[in-house]
Amino acid sequence: MTESSQSYRPATLLVQGGVDRSPHGETAEALYLTSGFVYDSAEQAEATFKNEIVHYQYSRFGNPTVSMFENRLALLEGAEACRATATGMAAVHAALLSHLKCGDRVVASRALFGSCHWIVSSLLPRYGISTEFVDGGDLEQWGKALATPTNLVLLETPSNPMLEMVDLTAVAKLAHAAGAIVVVDNVFATPLLQKPIPMGADVVVYSCTKHIDGQGRMLGGAVLGSKKWVDEVLQPFIRNTGPAMSPFNAWVLLKGLETLSLRVNAGCAAAEKVANFLAQQAGIARVWYPTRQDHPQHDLAMAQMSAGGTMVTFEVAGGKDAAFRLMNAFKLIAISNNLGDSKSLATHPATTTHMRIPADDRAKLGITDGVIRLSVGLEDVEDIKDDLAQALLMV
Repeated sequence: MTESSQSYRPATLLVQGGVDRSPHGETAEALYLTSGFVYDSAEQAEATFKNEIVHYQYSRFGNPTVSMFENRLALLEGAEACRATATGMAAVHAALLSHLKCGDRVVASRALFGSCHWIVSSLLPRYGISTEFVDGGDLEQWGKALATPTNLVLLETPSNPMLEMVDLTAVAKLAHAAGAIVVVDNVFATPLLQKPIPMGADVVVYSCTKHIDGQGRMLGGAVLGSKKWVDEVLQPFIRNTGPAMSPFNAWVLLKGLETLSLRVNAGCAAAEKVANFLAQQAGIARVWYPTRQDHPQHDLAMAQMSAGGTMVTFEVAGGKDAAFRLMNAFKLIAISNNLGDSKSLATHPATTTHMRIPADDRAKLGITDGVIRLSVGLEDVEDIKDDLAQALLMV
């Protein structure tokens, strides 16, 4: 697919976008398992390193299989450029550290994945970068924080694990007025359900380990943005620090993209049914799911997203002991800190993914000891509901 690619719909882009066939004319994307590349002459090598011509140099810098994945994801996202990384956290780290320097300032939503929270709260200050957290859903807090010049804003929406929404358009406007770029972790929504760039985001990051692979096979990440920012800011950082995606992982992710819409659409439909089922059960104190009218930001969620996503968060009455009894009683649902998988997975955020966030901060986020995050998979939804029902008998 070439210049006409932008006219195709998402399902077509997921299958055909970015394909770059070799002279052999293979049907499936070629897997280039090579560390380096050869040149026709010493002059060609020199011109390549001087950026006078385009030629693959070394798979840490770029690789044909990885490029196909990057191009396909960029077409799907509606971004000018994409760079793939070894993991989702490598993507977040690269997006931040490539842009920031000593003396800069970051404002972030308090509701971040545990490792992202650690980067903002612990790592960045070591390099002389000041940081401030705000409640993501409170525009007044955003306005107050962004009244001071800022270099970067980081947020995730919906947030992990409480599915808090951030008004992307409003926050982007405030951030740009403060001189900041806006980096959005869009992993829960996927590029199918939410498009941050048209709403004002400058950079979008993904853990491709989640829905994009979707079958628990491998790790990967991606950073998307304008061609100028990716080429001039991000690429030198990735090239020289080395968080490269392997060609094999890129090939697996290309296969994952082919079925992304089928899996995400099925997961969304099942998750909504599971959320509605849980809301009716004794022993469940509260359920969070964006399409439900009782979600505190339902209207914003539906304005920004085309569906509710595959994640359901709920609170078990009785705290940690009751939550653990429920999870230990599962027969179908597995206990795992991963998400976006074809298999249904549950985790207890307070003791796993968010355990290193101070207890007071977890409390502010609503992550109580009774909260469970459920990633709804592709099993028959009635079997998922039956498993929850029998486990609830233990609570």
